[in-house]
Amino acid sequence: MKKYPIILTLGDPTGVGPEIIVKALIEGAFDHLSRPLLVAGDPAVLQRAAAVLGASCTRTSTPERVQLRFSANRHLLEVEPLSALNAERLAYGCPDVACGQAMVRYIEWACDQCRSGKAAAMVTAPISKAAIHAAGCDFPGHTELLADRCGVDKVVMMLGGEKLKVCLVTTHMALAEVPRVLTSEEILETIRITDAAFRRFFGLARPRIAVLALNPHAGEGGLFGDEEARLILPAIVAAQREGIVASGPHSADTLFHFAVRGSCDAVVCMYHDQGLIPLKLLHFEDGVNVTLGLPIVRTSVDHGTAYDLAGTGKASAASLVAAVRMAEEMTRHL
Repeated sequence: MKKYPIILTLGDPTGVGPEIIVKALIEGAFDHLSRPLLVAGDPAVLQRAAAVLGASCTRTSTPERVQLRFSANRHLLEVEPLSALNAERLAYGCPDVACGQAMVRYIEWACDQCRSGKAAAMVTAPISKAAIHAAGCDFPGHTELLADRCGVDKVVMMLGGEKLKVCLVTTHMALAEVPRVLTSEEILETIRITDAAFRRFFGLARPRIAVLALNPHAGEGGLFGDEEARLILPAIVAAQREGIVASGPHSADTLFHFAVRGSCDAVVCMYHDQGLIPLKLLHFEDGVNVTLGLPIVRTSVDHGTAYDLAGTGKASAASLVAAVRMAEEMTRHL
């Protein structure tokens, strides 16, 4: 049976994406994957990354793709050449409009390959939001672009590692805005998407979902706020009536102690830092960003373009390796 590939998108050609892809490959991190890897990107940019890392690289072409061989032919990387940038003239940390256009092209092509069934999953390296905007892309980032291309209205950001997986009701907004935008409907939909994704992509028949409170001590019976009784509990009860194994509202200061010991499969958090602080405490190097609610598997590194490290060869590939391995795990259940 044909093994459909996991596609790695190159990300920002002037960021750390190309380097961490090559670094992970030549260090053998992808040697034992059950699926082949295919990079949606630019061969010349990857060759420059190899030079930064001191790795030899030879290039050959097939009618469809470019093949790059590293370290005396020990490692092979197939590349879908979606751009032909002048790599030697690119300045690290300074993506131009052509780079922005290329970043969008990598993402869209990988998404379409997954949607058509020609690829099993996509793993994204970091992009520059400013560069894609300058190139005419109206979306804030990967997630919104992919949701639109897949025809999905609502997605959930999950950050995860081996010990903890957190799913966010709200993401990037001022903390003062969170109580104003929270609704029972949004909380319930986040629980639903989390439950469906864990069933489909993680092979769990009845995922255990712990839902956090917003306020300290779960509101302390209304002394510290009424969002628990007014918004969160009704969403949990509605989810339970649908057969979802949801519990809470749990006090955030104690729940994570039990979550990392296996009391639940996922934690639904009301706001960004409520979930990301414990997640990054445990998985700072190997955390993975997963978009739940898409009809395809999409994982990503949990860091940015790291312009201060680009071109130095010092950037860690741990999050990329973890993202590829999680994508591989998720495809096993399809």
